[in-house]
Amino acid sequence: MGIFDKVSKLFSGKKTSGFPKVVKKKIEKPSSEITKPHIDTSEILRSAQTEAKAIVIEAKDEALRLKQQMQEELIRKEEVLERKQGALDERERQISANEKHVVQRLEEITQVKADQLEKLERAGHLTRDEAKALILKAVEDNLHEDMAKMIREAEENAREDAAKKSREILVDAMRHGATNYVAEFTVSAVKLPDEEMKGRIIGKEGRNIRTFEQVTGVDVDLDEEGVIKLSSFDSVRREIARVALDRLMKDGRIQPGRIEELVAEVKRDIERIMFEEGQKLCHAVGVFNLPLPLIALLGRFKYRFSYGQNMIAHTLEETKIGIALAHEVKADVNIVRLGCLLHDIGKIITDQEGSHIELGVDLLKKHRLPQAVIDCVAQHHEDTPFSSIESVLVYIADAISGSRPGARHEDIEKYVKRLTDLEQFARSHPGVTEAFAFQAGRELRVIVTPEKVSDADAEVISHKIKEEIEEKLTYPGQIRVMVIREYRAIDIAK
Repeated sequence: MGIFDKVSKLFSGKKTSGFPKVVKKKIEKPSSEITKPHIDTSEILRSAQTEAKAIVIEAKDEALRLKQQMQEELIRKEEVLERKQGALDERERQISANEKHVVQRLEEITQVKADQLEKLERAGHLTRDEAKALILKAVEDNLHEDMAKMIREAEENAREDAAKKSREILVDAMRHGATNYVAEFTVSAVKLPDEEMKGRIIGKEGRNIRTFEQVTGVDVDLDEEGVIKLSSFDSVRREIARVALDRLMKDGRIQPGRIEELVAEVKRDIERIMFEEGQKLCHAVGVFNLPLPLIALLGRFKYRFSYGQNMIAHTLEETKIGIALAHEVKADVNIVRLGCLLHDIGKIITDQEGSHIELGVDLLKKHRLPQAVIDCVAQHHEDTPFSSIESVLVYIADAISGSRPGARHEDIEKYVKRLTDLEQFARSHPGVTEAFAFQAGRELRVIVTPEKVSDADAEVISHKIKEEIEEKLTYPGQIRVMVIREYRAIDIAK
């Protein structure tokens, strides 16, 4: 039992073996008197004091014992910590020594390497860079054949991939360039309401049909029943004649004066239609704010042909192809767009000398278009070296559109050029106001100003034109030159 347990039991009021027992004896006394027992309290107190002192001494001994145990435990822990600290200090000393050893070994290795390189340089009479170059050269020589093989394989693969990719790009570009424009050719047909109308169109002694041919410049074929055929290499004249003849039949007043009035009116309407066609062409390819004279010239493409290919169809197709190619190769799309749109504009200019490229370049310079666009027009037939990727793309797009099967017929272009040259020869003489080639170039009608050209002068002009044709043109059969001089006196009564 511990000291604290003993103290607690002492003061709890319970009996312990240290206290004397009080024995109560029953003393029989007379009922009249009760005798009280005698208890010795001093003995009990001394016994309790003695036991308390023993308990205090035992408690002090227990406290001392516990204190000694705690001191011993602390000493033991301090010894363990000292041993661990010593081990750590020893490990740090070992690590430091190892680091010094490693550094020393690295310095020794570096020195040995330097000594070996120095010895090698002295033995081979080569510097380090020279030796390195020799080694690399030897390796390169050994691998030269393998490298060449790899390069050839890479080039072949690149060519195959490039060819495949280029075909895909071109096919996709041509798909974008597909148009639904129907090209027209050299004959237009006008349906007659009845045979009586044909007689009225011919007129008395053929004066109506003669006037019609003279002012329109087309050849009229009346041989087929129910139809009048209008033929001319110039599609603008043919369209003017077709519309004018249709209006004449609806108007009913078919006579020379009315024919001239209606033809002049139709010419103005056709000019307006061509301007609208120019606007449609520009808008179809995304070009806006182009100078109005250029739009008007582009509209003339509607009735013009290049090697039998309608120029609006060709220009629209080429421009779409060029735009698609420019997107694929990351070129300047707007430069390619304008270059393709305007590349053949010089073909519309017929009143000046020079190739269509020269005339087109001069025209674009006059309207101050960007030099990059002018270069595309100037280089689209490789007349001058290409100056940009945009010029190359315009050339490629033009070639794709023009070289596809069925696009062009070179014989028609030569035929048209011969007829155009015939008319140009006639217009170059003084006093000539107009000239028309008929019958596929077998007849040339020249109209002169009567106030400037006399009858004798008309014969001289006819002879000169004949000689010029014989000297400068190659043609089958004969060409009839007819100079027409007609004097009119007109006055108006008011």
